Amino acid sequence: MNKTKLLLGKISYINASPIYYGLDNGLLPDWITMTNGAPSVLNQMIKNKELDISPVSAAFYAMNHKELMILPDLSISCFGNVLSVILMSNYKIYELNQKKVLLSKDSATAAALIKSIFSEKNIKPLFYTKKIHDIKDVSKDTDAILVIGDTALTKPWDLYFKYKFDLGNLWYKNTNLPFVFALWVVRKSYAKKYPKIVKKTIKLFYKSREQGFANMDTIIKQGIKKLNISKSLVREYYDLLYCNLDEQKIKSLKLFFSFLHKQNILPEKIILDFF
Repeated sequence: MNKTKLLLGKISYINASPIYYGLDNGLLPDWITMTNGAPSVLNQMIKNKELDISPVSAAFYAMNHKELMILPDLSISCFGNVLSVILMSNYKIYELNQKKVLLSKDSATAAALIKSIFSEKNIKPLFYTKKIHDIKDVSKDTDAILVIGDTALTKPWDLYFKYKFDLGNLWYKNTNLPFVFALWVVRKSYAKKYPKIVKKTIKLFYKSREQGFANMDTIIKQGIKKLNISKSLVREYYDLLYCNLDEQKIKSLKLFFSFLHKQNILPEKIILDFF
């Protein structure tokens, strides 16, 4: 019996359900302790060494790449629209210069991506950041908001804002590439000490994901129940999501990180480090 415990993070949004399906349904061994949280919470926990392996925002990985290694072939990504990462605005993109834009506190990647898109177009909004659960969290003088995850899917944002921009689609139009929102990483110090456990955990993820793909009807039903939204929307959402990390997605990651470096959002060039 393995005496070494592994502290594992799990995204609390429905986008990670296919990857965790098997782990949630009997595959989780007693040597793994799993903790749910929003991306921003998991980011902080792995930084604080409260987790050993976790999904993190892609931008968070870039900002902390010296301490982390990427687990192969795991991501949350899209090729065009993603539905759950949206900019709601009362103005068109090019009209948002010096306008007040609220960024969700819950994702480093979405915030970095929208800043990158604005910077490429030489648009300089006035950003502020806070938690966003619904329209009550948005001050009346806000011109646009960036919302992510289940909050983006469940709230009627189009009742309050004139325009809706899907960040996955904005990236695709600019680059003709998919976009990677989240990566699975391991702390380098843990990987060095327990490489066999990391390999074992990666295999568990692959098996868990395989079971998830084989049970998408169940996952869709769970999504409907959790978010109280239509079956067609949940199905469309999962149809747009990718859970792998192929060459195109790695190419996109490198391009995204180079944009962030060029715009001084990242202080140095990033070399992806895989386990």
